[in-house]
This record gives sequence, structure tokens and C-alpha cells, in this order.
Amino acid sequence: MSTQTATPTGRGASGARSSLFRLYLGRGIVAVAWALAFARAHDDVDAVAITLLVVYPLIDAGSSLIDYRATPEGSERRVTAFNGMLSTLAAIAVGIAGAGGEEPVLHVFGAWAVISGLAQLIVGLRRRGPELGKQWPTLISGGLSFLVGIFYNIQAVGDHPSLDVLSTYATGGGVFFIAQALLLGWKTRQLSARTV
Repeated sequence: MSTQTATPTGRGASGARSSLFRLYLGRGIVAVAWALAFARAHDDVDAVAITLLVVYPLIDAGSSLIDYRATPEGSERRVTAFNGMLSTLAAIAVGIAGAGGEEPVLHVFGAWAVISGLAQLIVGLRRRGPELGKQWPTLISGGLSFLVGIFYNIQAVGDHPSLDVLSTYATGGGVFFIAQALLLGWKTRQLSARTV
């Protein structure tokens, strides 16, 4: 079983950058839109709020599926598949947790943020070659997700657990995805200019 992740070159690198650009940009825009919707809907953990809570991990699961299909065989692809399955389970768990209010929701989101943050770090490190723009936004976002997940679990057992932080989390993640897309777009233009 090979664990090697090939570094794309030439046309392969250009196609990989283009695919990741669309994925990251779309993922970022959807995350920011979700954050705006959730900011207006989470005062009560009602059916609308719970639906939005379930949708967010499903967005991540869908993105992971798209990424999985575009990624060559290797450890990077397996991590992407794991993250997709994890996000699907998180969607189910947060739907169940929503019936219990803010505290269990924060515990579920916190656990998901910790594990998915680690997965994002691993994928970012494996894509860190110059052909894919060094992946700094992805690495920073994964690290912050890990730390924020720990904070959510601490906050959940505090006196005043609040879901306000989830909109901030989604906004931050969306901004980092958009930044990574822009970095890939800049890298593509830079390399195209060199070949002209």
C-alpha cells in the first residue's frame, strides 16, 4: 500500500490549482453565507437553528467528497475521505445534540473542530509544495480550528455557553478558504506569466 502523495507538475499542477481554486472559493463563500444566516437564527435553538447546525458539517462533507474525487491515491486522499466521513457523523451528532441546547451543541462542534482541524493540517502539509501555493491559509485555519475546538468544549461547561461563537468560527474558516483560493489564483497567474 503506497502512502506517497505525488507533487503535481506542469499541466497536472495547473489542473490541480484550478480545481482547488474553485473548491476553496466556493467553500469559503458558502461558509460566510452560512455564518450570516446563523447569526440571525440562533437566538433560540429551534428547528431553523438546528437545521443550519446540521447543514454546516454537511457543507464540509460535500467539499471533502469533491476534493476526494480530484485527489490521486495516497495518504492525502485517505485523510480527505476520513474528514468527509467525520463531517457526516458530526452533522448527525449535532442534529441530536440540538435538542439539548447550547452546551451539547458546543461539545459536538468542539470535538469536530479539533479532529477536522488536525485533518486539515495534515492535508495542508501534504499540499505544501510551491506548485500549490505553500498552503499557509489552510495550515493556519487548521491550527486555529484545533485550538478553537478545545475552547468550545471549555466554554460548554461554563456558566453561559453561547452559540454566538459558531458564526465567528464559520466566518473565519470561510475567509481562510477564500484567501487560499486567491493565493492559488495568484500562483497560477504568476506561473502563466513565466511561460509566456
